[in-house]
Amino acid sequence: MAKRIIVAVVLMPAMLWIMLVPPPLAWTALVCFISAMAAFELLRAVGDGKTTLPMRVVTIAAAALLPFGSWAGLGTAYVNLLSFVVTAGCFWCAIRAYDEGGVKIGFSHVLACLFGGIIIPLALSALVELRRMDHGKYLVLLAVLLTFATDAGAYFAGVSLGRHKGVTRVSPNKSVEGYIGGFVSGVVFAIAYGIVASKIANADVNLLPLALCGLFGALATEVGDLAFSFIKRQYGVKDYGHLLPGHGGMLDRFDSMMFCGPVVLFIVQCLPVF
Repeated sequence: MAKRIIVAVVLMPAMLWIMLVPPPLAWTALVCFISAMAAFELLRAVGDGKTTLPMRVVTIAAAALLPFGSWAGLGTAYVNLLSFVVTAGCFWCAIRAYDEGGVKIGFSHVLACLFGGIIIPLALSALVELRRMDHGKYLVLLAVLLTFATDAGAYFAGVSLGRHKGVTRVSPNKSVEGYIGGFVSGVVFAIAYGIVASKIANADVNLLPLALCGLFGALATEVGDLAFSFIKRQYGVKDYGHLLPGHGGMLDRFDSMMFCGPVVLFIVQCLPVF
């Protein structure tokens, strides 16, 4: 527990500083690093010994490059190119392995490369897009803090009020009350955040999209947590990594943001907050 607290106290302010103070390129570089590490951790968890070195290299490289494309405004052509490279490269490695009778690379392992090299960085790129928008500092901070508020609300509601557990076998200790607490805390936080942000930015704020961000962002956060817990259960993994002592790996910390970020981005693009 002490390690967990120390790491949070040190790294959280550092991450927020990179997110808010330097130009957006600094935040983009951090997201690229997080994305690459997340892809590496995923392949280690689900494809250890079942993917070749070239497959891992192309997957991790694509994961690192894709968020940069969002910052540079390269658009869908860039995403399509990286998707093709990862798909063609991984299938070619699988075909060669099959022909040579060596490592048995299954279709599921190729899909794991696609998920790690394209889907994960594409989801995390939403955080880069939010930072690039008008009032982007406030929008990306909303998406990041919303995940923490939802997790905290679900945890405390579950501990203090949780009676109906076993909603899903993926996380049997989580309760209905905990999930409801997460939804409520997400909505309350988003609205309160909007009120505070309007004072700091000295700008009018539309609370409707913020409430929607709170509701659907909290739902996405809960689903994201369950999704990566499902992968852990299926492959017998306790933590995705040990990069963050007491917290696990990048996937253990940023799994919810991969689901929440795109939802928040979609809502604020449809219904501007400022």
